Amino acid sequence: MKTDIHAAFKSLPEIDEAESILRSCVHCGFCTAVCPTYQQLFDERDGPRGRIYLIKQLLEGGEVTERTRTHLDRCLTCRSCETTCPSGVQYGRLIDIGRGVLEQKLPRKTGARLIRWTLRQILPYKGRFGSLLKVGQLVRPVMPAPIKKKIPPKQTPLPWPAGSHKRVMLALEGCAQPDATPNTHIAAARVLDRLGVSLVTAPAAGCCGAVSYHLAAHDEGTEFFKRNIDAWWPAIEQGAEAIVISASGCGAMVKEYGHLLKDDPEYAEKAQRVAELAKDLSEVIAAEDLSTLKTTADKKKLAFHCPCTLQHAQQLSGVVEDILMRFGFDLAQTRDKHLCCGSAGTYSILQPKMSKRLLKNKLEALTMDAPSVIATANVGCQLHLATESSVPVYHWIELVDQALTTS
Repeated sequence: MKTDIHAAFKSLPEIDEAESILRSCVHCGFCTAVCPTYQQLFDERDGPRGRIYLIKQLLEGGEVTERTRTHLDRCLTCRSCETTCPSGVQYGRLIDIGRGVLEQKLPRKTGARLIRWTLRQILPYKGRFGSLLKVGQLVRPVMPAPIKKKIPPKQTPLPWPAGSHKRVMLALEGCAQPDATPNTHIAAARVLDRLGVSLVTAPAAGCCGAVSYHLAAHDEGTEFFKRNIDAWWPAIEQGAEAIVISASGCGAMVKEYGHLLKDDPEYAEKAQRVAELAKDLSEVIAAEDLSTLKTTADKKKLAFHCPCTLQHAQQLSGVVEDILMRFGFDLAQTRDKHLCCGSAGTYSILQPKMSKRLLKNKLEALTMDAPSVIATANVGCQLHLATESSVPVYHWIELVDQALTTS
């Protein structure tokens, strides 16, 4: 694709990367076939190829309007297009850059800015989110059904493993997961304990930065990156083997730290090291000798939902499924595995109509073989699926821990 970047954007630090990505697109259209929003709306501008042209138009100084923003906002950033693209177009990076530039060139109306600001002031902060969640859980029994199902019921935390091992790995607790689904993190620690690994936390670490970064608040997101690096660095220097991340959305973000901070003289080297150590929980478990662990996993059908951030962003499709089968779980048949469930970070809040359509389709695809339970690998997907699912939804590591505990 030929480009002619407008002089007004030539000095932007990310413009060379954006131009390189634009030029790598050969207009083949394979991406439209796997784009969830294009499949729903059949509008070229609501598919990756069309959005690439809109960003090209923006960076070349062409007219951009609220309609341009609408099409970019409707992108889930699921990155299914990247998995199928024969030219290796890094669409996820391009959409982040394009949204950031558009936010500066065409400021949102006050109400829209306030909503996004509020999300960025609550979701990434464990204390704030946790306090609001506790209030919601307290009044949940008397809430109308549509609101009630949006509030996850309170979990009783499992005991943290008491063992201590020579092998140590760091954990990213994140912001929403510790309060919304605390047993995910605990179950991960319990399973790793059985494998001779101590999972430890860094209290000063928090949100991975994805909420802010994907809402075009790039500087704010970068501050979260640096805060986590600073929190983890002492343990890394002491020999921590990995940074274990049980929320695939967070994992996709942390693995980008090295690239996103490559030009920061203070953090570039550390960020690259953190990105190299960042591992999805499935990668860590899959690399261990599981033959020593015996389970009593029942033969009820389990439908696994592989989040977009696991299969497209991290390219780890099939890893969890293999682990579950090695532990004796019976996997149900599903369809349209490449399509997003509609959670996509804050997407379910900001684009509720499209999100609900995608959720309905995903649940139909997951329950086609009558499973007794649905498992996933990302807290956002888990909570989103649970709002409408007729069967229980868990993080996969919880089911493994349950099977090991009852063995």
